[in-house]
Amino acid sequence: MTRWLKGLFGLIFVVLGAVWTLQGLNVVQGSFMSGQTIFVAIGVVLALLGLWLLWSFRQSGGKVSVG
Repeated sequence: MTRWLKGLFGLIFVVLGAVWTLQGLNVVQGSFMSGQTIFVAIGVVLALLGLWLLWSFRQSGGKVSVG
C-alpha cells in the first residue's frame, strides 16, 4: 500500500511543484503566488521531492526491503 502512495504523492508533488515554480516565475498569472520568488524555491524543492519519490517508487518495484 505505501508503495502506491509513494507513486501517487510523487506525481502530485511534481505537478504542484511545476505549477508553483511557473507561478513564482510569473509565467502563470492570476494568483497571489504570481511573481513571488519564494514560490520558485518552494516549487523546485517540491518537484525534486516528487521526483525522488517517483524514483524510489520505481526502484522498489517487486523488492522486499528489510530494515
